Amino acid sequence: MLSSIVFIIVVMLLLLAALDLFVGVSNDAANFLNSAIGTRIAPLAVVMVVASLGVLMGATFSSGMMEIARKGMLYPEMFSFGEIILIFVAVMISDVLLLNLFNSFGLPTSTTVSIIFELLGAATFASFFKVYGTGLSYSEIFNYIKLDRTATIVSAILLSVVIAFITGMVVQFVCRLLFTFRFERTVKYLGGIYCGLSISAIAYFLIMKGAKGASFMKPEYLEFMNAHFSTIMWTIFASFALIGQIMVLFKRNVFCLIILAGTFALAFSFAGNDLVNFVGVPLAALDSYQNWSQFGAGDSSFMMDCLNETNRTSTIWLFTAGAIMCVTLWVSKKARQVIQTSINLSSSTSGTREQFGASTLGRIITRIGLGVSRTVYKAMPDSGVSYIKKRYTKPLVKKGEDRLPFDYVRASINLVIAATLISVATSLKLPLSTTYVCFMVAMGTSFADGAWDRESAVYRISGVVTVIAGWFLTGISAFTFACFIGFILFNLGYIAALCITPFVFVLIIYTNFFRKSKSDAAISELSAKTDQEILQSVANSVPEYFTKELESLQVSIDAFFDDNEFQLRRARNKASNILESLSEKRRAYYSLAIDNTKDLLSSKAVSRAKCTNDAKFFFYLVFSNMKEASKSVHYAIDQAVNHVANRHTIFSGVMKQSLYELLKRVERLNDDLASIREQANYQSVENLVKHSKKLNRDIDKCQLELVAIIGSEHVSMHSSEMYLTFLQCMRDIANRYVAVCMQAHALAEIVYGLKSSRDADSQAQSIVMATAFRQERSELAISDSQTQQSPVLKISDEIPAQRVGYLVDNDDSYVELPKSPAQMESEK
Repeated sequence: MLSSIVFIIVVMLLLLAALDLFVGVSNDAANFLNSAIGTRIAPLAVVMVVASLGVLMGATFSSGMMEIARKGMLYPEMFSFGEIILIFVAVMISDVLLLNLFNSFGLPTSTTVSIIFELLGAATFASFFKVYGTGLSYSEIFNYIKLDRTATIVSAILLSVVIAFITGMVVQFVCRLLFTFRFERTVKYLGGIYCGLSISAIAYFLIMKGAKGASFMKPEYLEFMNAHFSTIMWTIFASFALIGQIMVLFKRNVFCLIILAGTFALAFSFAGNDLVNFVGVPLAALDSYQNWSQFGAGDSSFMMDCLNETNRTSTIWLFTAGAIMCVTLWVSKKARQVIQTSINLSSSTSGTREQFGASTLGRIITRIGLGVSRTVYKAMPDSGVSYIKKRYTKPLVKKGEDRLPFDYVRASINLVIAATLISVATSLKLPLSTTYVCFMVAMGTSFADGAWDRESAVYRISGVVTVIAGWFLTGISAFTFACFIGFILFNLGYIAALCITPFVFVLIIYTNFFRKSKSDAAISELSAKTDQEILQSVANSVPEYFTKELESLQVSIDAFFDDNEFQLRRARNKASNILESLSEKRRAYYSLAIDNTKDLLSSKAVSRAKCTNDAKFFFYLVFSNMKEASKSVHYAIDQAVNHVANRHTIFSGVMKQSLYELLKRVERLNDDLASIREQANYQSVENLVKHSKKLNRDIDKCQLELVAIIGSEHVSMHSSEMYLTFLQCMRDIANRYVAVCMQAHALAEIVYGLKSSRDADSQAQSIVMATAFRQERSELAISDSQTQQSPVLKISDEIPAQRVGYLVDNDDSYVELPKSPAQMESEK
């Protein structure tokens, strides 16, 4: 019975490892693919084939790293078979749940750091459980876990972050001085040597140093390589230097060979170093089960001395894991999405926000760095400064030229340096965070390349700080989480393992394959490339965000009168998220303004010619107005939080009653917006405008009556200010969303417009927008022809034809309307 239960648990761990492997590769694929794809150095299929070969071969070289899971963090001879199985189950469950939790919140994490500290956490609790049960001193716990090995691994990971940054910075600076940004000239003389050095470094650290960890490598092969080391290395250098120079002479891109070799090397290193994070623990559990079945005679107290033996993992298991990783590269849509996003974030022309926000520590370091740079600049001789400036002069970008997100020189250095560092660690059986190493190398090379200007330096430095802080957060969280899961398993036994493991399996499938994340939803905004898509995006967003803002305001008013500071703070957090989401979507305006972009994961160009300037203009106006309304809501809630936190008086009576009455009128606007979404006709828009006008008049009345209320009910200054803030918030929501609705209809006129004159269209749109704030609505009408063909508003004939572009005010005077981008372009 026990044997069957353990067998089922081991099988579930292997299946969980396969699924975790699929998800992990999807998230980490950008580490070794974005440079080659970003430079468009070769067709996508070629890059994918090279990376797949690297992953497959690297997996077979990772046998030595599997020792980390078997005996790297604990003394296995001190644990019985039953205890070691529960430790491995606790590690896998906590690993999957923790990584999914971090990914859900968008926090930086590392699979290497998590698996190391999860092993340490689970082993620590198991040791505590054994010591507590036997009544021994708690100092005996240190006889069960390897703190010295833990310190070595932790210091290696921390040191790798510093070494990666400094090495990338120094090598990039030297290479940039040699090649300059106009490397088409200098590559004629240095291309061959650079190719030979790059591939020799890859061969040395990847094959010569990493060969001893290969599952198929025989001792006689290693002896031959060690005996002929110098000959092999000089042969590799001379051969590839010659090949590189021949490519230059025949006007072939030598960087193609270097970058593809670097992609292969980094994929190789990634598989060799990170494979243990996903399959190391399940394979160790499998080895334990096989040894126990053979020698344990069904006794769960059988001690696991066997895990101390050096045991090369079967090539079949490693090859299978590598095959799963290769399949993931080809079929995972998430992997391609991550690659595209990574390239966009690295490109200076992407128009997206920085990946990391500015932090206080980042600002301090930036100020210090600017001061140091000015000091060094003044101390350097003028000739040295002039030489560096000359070598760092960038060529002018010709009009219409396709700008690449990555420079050939920097991309090749990123790949070679990262692959070299990871390979060195793998040969020493030190697990590193490949994500952090790649990130820090990229930060170092971009810093040396002058990419850290005053516009981006604070964000890049904050990114480095965030990565380091994320490392510590991952370690602490992994240790704590593994201890907690170990507590459950050691108290409830195998039954808990049989129940929790399938639950985790289902959870990871749901979160990674079925649930649509916020980032996925935001992609629909950024992918809008035609007027119709922009209109659809706007039509879906307007009622959605109005409902969210209204709910935040309702909750905050209820919490304010309940004197509930906790609920107010939750409402403020929700309002902040709404504001951030609107800001993110509005930034798509910049992306829409960039024409004829090319999808780096496709050979087809994506043209945005169908997206007119007027559509982009109204897209910006709509989201700008919604953002301003969201700002007003956030400000009102923030003031309410301060009011309650300072324990000021909560007003009641007529003021409270009037706020709830006005809130009901705002809710009516929500119904009007829902009607407009279902049927965008004149009557729906007219109802929205009428209700908004009535709301504004009621707010005016409340503001006027406040003077009398202050005297009669002795309202405090803070209460009156809070009351006025809520009133202004409701006014802003109503007015902004009326304007948004009219702008959406103006956008609809662009998409489904009937007039042949582009200028007339643009002026009509401006007139329609202005009517949102008119006192009299008699000037508006809908012609029969327009009713039949489109639900777009049209101005009646009461406005003289010679005065198109003007609006008749209440006193019969003409008010000049703003010109749209289309008219300004036509007048040039």
